[in-house]
Amino acid sequence: MLKSILTRILPFVATALLCVVGILLGNWQTRRALEKEEMATVIQEQMRQPALNIHTQVEFAQLRAFHKVKLKGQFVHNWPLYLDNRPLYGVAGFYVLMPFKMLGSEQAILIARGWLQRDVADRTKIPLLLTDESVIEIEGVVRDQLDRTMQLGKAPALKAGAIVQSVLLDDLRQQSGIKFADKIVEQTSDSGDGLIRDWPKPSAGADKHRAYAFQWYGLALMAAIFFVVTGIRRGKSRK
Repeated sequence: MLKSILTRILPFVATALLCVVGILLGNWQTRRALEKEEMATVIQEQMRQPALNIHTQVEFAQLRAFHKVKLKGQFVHNWPLYLDNRPLYGVAGFYVLMPFKMLGSEQAILIARGWLQRDVADRTKIPLLLTDESVIEIEGVVRDQLDRTMQLGKAPALKAGAIVQSVLLDDLRQQSGIKFADKIVEQTSDSGDGLIRDWPKPSAGADKHRAYAFQWYGLALMAAIFFVVTGIRRGKSRK
């Protein structure tokens, strides 16, 4: 008799658990989708605003990601870095990174200057990079950090002119001796250097979360249907 009771109860409990888990996870993914949509709305609004003229590091530190800015200063031309594995239009290349010191400040901002095509004959050879060493004004978009790629093995020490897989600001501060701000800037203005500045659009990812929510809700529905169908079949077989 106990075996008969367990045979009836256990499938119901398992089905109930699957349904609860599926619904809870589906609801969580739905909330994440709504959060991403709200974030995308904020980003679009900030991108529509005119660029802010930033004169001090204090002003820069108060900015949020995706604010448009104008900065006046000089590139630290002897400390370029080349962020590897950044293809554009199906062509291999680098993102060129370089410190930029605003006028009257000893602190630097790491600037993602643009995209540079890799030398197809020699992967370790750096193509000619033009840098205006005078005081200039650049425009760009504030980002919290650089987009990262997978790092296989231990990252080598950062040094001027190095080809790197990723850059952490704390490591860059320590190994360059330069005081960097906590945010970076993707340059959007033309500096006559031949670099391409077609930066990837920030993806809110709401569609991905909605797809995951659909899968979890589907799992809960399939568990419920399976329980009902098997229950009907059992009832018929007993008759």
